[in-house]
Amino acid sequence: MPTILVADDDANIRELVCLFLRNDGFTTAEAADGKEALSIYLSQPVDLVVLDIMMPVMDGWTLCKELRRASPDLPLLMLTARGETWEKVKGFELGTDDYLTKPFDPLELTVRVRALLKRYKIGTTQMIRLGSVTLDRQTYKIMIGTEALTLPLKEFELLYKLAGTPGQVYTRGQLIEQIWGLDYPGDERTIDVHIKRLRERFAHITDFQIGTVRGLGYRLEVTE
Repeated sequence: MPTILVADDDANIRELVCLFLRNDGFTTAEAADGKEALSIYLSQPVDLVVLDIMMPVMDGWTLCKELRRASPDLPLLMLTARGETWEKVKGFELGTDDYLTKPFDPLELTVRVRALLKRYKIGTTQMIRLGSVTLDRQTYKIMIGTEALTLPLKEFELLYKLAGTPGQVYTRGQLIEQIWGLDYPGDERTIDVHIKRLRERFAHITDFQIGTVRGLGYRLEVTE
């Protein structure tokens, strides 16, 4: 699934936007200011950026300019409390593709995100194929050839997350935050337990393996 980066200094707005995007099947990343957003964009795959204008350190105007300089084909959606015509014009001149004014309807935002991804021909399929293994995010089912397999929800989400970006290393903290949420009361050993279970379930599969990166975390490795 496409990864949407949400850059806004309001933590409540970020949480709301990311919640609706994840519920719609997207992977999300968050940044509290423009500088952090640019750093995230340069360090991991990002398919679309939702950005606020008024942010500390680096504002949305500058971020928009830097992102467009780095990638002319990156979809950008400005999300801001300001709605004056001149600001919309400035945003489009700097390279934004769409503009949504706060307060906004989260459902409208997800529709606009999908429209932008379609315009840029970025796939929004919720199926991932790893050789003979297919993960379907809509039904939470896994097919191994013609055999169906149902996993506990968190195991599926963990495998789907790793399978979405083969080779990318995720720390335990990142996986806890993105799958269990920031308010999860447990510790990072939860990840180790779920990884062990996944390895046991797919021990007979040669299409992929979940590798441990010592001192960092885990990554899914596709077997050639």
